[in-house]
Amino acid sequence: MGIFDTHAHYLRRDFGDELESVLEELPHKNVERVLAIGCGIDEFEETAALINRYDYIYGAFGIHPEYADGLPENRMELLETALKEKKAVALGEIGLDYHYNDQNKDAQKAVFTEQLELAKRLDLPVIIHSRDACEDTMALLRKYKPKGVMHCFSYSAETAQEVIKLGMYISFTGVLTFKNAKKAVAACDVVPIDRLLLETDCPYMSPEPHRGERCDSSMIKFTAAKMGEIKGVSAQEMIEIANKNGKRLFFGEE
Repeated sequence: MGIFDTHAHYLRRDFGDELESVLEELPHKNVERVLAIGCGIDEFEETAALINRYDYIYGAFGIHPEYADGLPENRMELLETALKEKKAVALGEIGLDYHYNDQNKDAQKAVFTEQLELAKRLDLPVIIHSRDACEDTMALLRKYKPKGVMHCFSYSAETAQEVIKLGMYISFTGVLTFKNAKKAVAACDVVPIDRLLLETDCPYMSPEPHRGERCDSSMIKFTAAKMGEIKGVSAQEMIEIANKNGKRLFFGEE
């Protein structure tokens, strides 16, 4: 059982003319499945084309909080249309991000709420993005109690425990391998192993020893090694456990 990268951004703007060659090579590098994220209305078409071209790639569609301003009135209609793609398995990434802009909190919360309600209606898992917005994010998760995952987890071990109590999963990127990632390691330590997912968030968040380079799904092996070290299993065992967890969440497979 190979790598299931549960969160990746494969867009031509980031990979250029190398995109096809990268994607054609991944199945030869122990990558079994990839969940490609279309996180803005302008990305929906390209992501849909990607998942229809490659058998091993599935899709998630959502409106990232950075796009909360200036959205068209029919935004939920456009999102719901994208989610009708045969290989769309999740709504995301969605959430709150006050890191660069905390002046539009109301707009972010409104768009996040609309999408949580849509996910409930469509019975789809959500992929949550939350940065410097823990209190507001958790308030909405407590209210709606969606099934899904908090990706690229960056909060405390105590918050991780609450996320798990809500019935959700937690995923970590290559940040887990960084020397100064004590907070992420502490959070990973308290998450039950059957609620952990692996992701790259590529082309970002490359793990050590590739920090600073453009990331791709094959690099998960380094994050898996660190996660396995924390949980007391081998890297390959961690890859297989996380693969099963991802299939359970996104495909209903046991």
